[in-house]
Amino acid sequence: MNIYASLGDTLAMYSKWFSVPYELLADSNPHIKKDELEPGEVVRIPGYETVHTWEELASFFPVHEEALQRMKGTPEIISGSVQLPKRVISRVVQGQKTYDFSALQQDIEALCRCYPFVRTRTIGYSVLGLPLIEIKIGQGPIRVHLNGSFHANEWITTAIIMTFLNDYLLAVTNSEPLRGHHMLDYYKKVTLSVVPMVNPDGVDLVLHGPPEQEPYRSEVIRMNGGFSDDFSQWKANIRGVDLNNQFPAKWEVERARKIPKAPAPRDFPGFAPLTEPEAKAMAALTEESDFDMILAFHTQGKEIYWGYEGFEPSEAEETVKEFAKTSGYQAVKYIDSHAGYRDWFIQTWKRRGYTVELGEGVNPLPIEQFTEIYEDSLGIFLAALYMA
Repeated sequence: MNIYASLGDTLAMYSKWFSVPYELLADSNPHIKKDELEPGEVVRIPGYETVHTWEELASFFPVHEEALQRMKGTPEIISGSVQLPKRVISRVVQGQKTYDFSALQQDIEALCRCYPFVRTRTIGYSVLGLPLIEIKIGQGPIRVHLNGSFHANEWITTAIIMTFLNDYLLAVTNSEPLRGHHMLDYYKKVTLSVVPMVNPDGVDLVLHGPPEQEPYRSEVIRMNGGFSDDFSQWKANIRGVDLNNQFPAKWEVERARKIPKAPAPRDFPGFAPLTEPEAKAMAALTEESDFDMILAFHTQGKEIYWGYEGFEPSEAEETVKEFAKTSGYQAVKYIDSHAGYRDWFIQTWKRRGYTVELGEGVNPLPIEQFTEIYEDSLGIFLAALYMA
């Protein structure tokens, strides 16, 4: 919501009037260089929307909108011109649905409208030219990164991550605890980086079938057996490369033992590491961002993988024990796997890296599991902030 400053107004006054933390107001208005505002200056107020119609106004009061109009007199004198602030108290993200790239874009735009201190940028593009979007929240010196949907049929991870972000933003803006945690403390402590959908082409393929663009349409149909229109088991990107087998952490070992030796719906690591634009973008983001900790969300198994070849730091175990305690998931130190994003991060930076396998069952997990998965994993999200 935007308002226009009057002479003598300050951000501190607005923080008090709207009950919004000062830090969020300042971060929502980077164009304002001092606390005292110029008359007419536009100020963005996070966590509020503007009421424009009698119908919206009626939501404030337990009466019908026609009754409100009668109180004023002739409806036409206000119709279309009423503007009142309304605090946002419920989610704008509706994660419990088929969550494709379009849903992600719409929800990111909605979050940015409600919470203008949220920062976004495009870190690269998929094979089909879809933007790979990074969301950043917070102003702290500790840098924590989350990502989802490396694998196409694990798209529910994106919906889970976006729902957590919405709950975080609601809590920090309204100064309400989230499971007993005061989120403004984490906002000041941690800068959270999130790439909610690493593989948008693959997600849309799983949910909607082959793209119109050639040669990709013909190629994915051929790789999928040439006759089936069921792409629910597809994990790779649109070129048939498994993005979580693309990183230079014993990539050659993974390449030698993988059964598919050519592009396929799953498990093919490519003809070399970091050939795919999505993997390249994630590698470049990680190299430039100097993350202190990363969590990659996958499905399924209710497990958390946290070690790699002995490169993990000593504090990684304490953190994963907290993840396990808050979620009920099992902590697993080593698995016989290489070339993953987490593997590469731990090997390269020797910092805490985790792969979280959400839920149980057969991928893609049914959306009916959404609430259970979210409730289990919320503790992991929160622990990533307070253990950072």
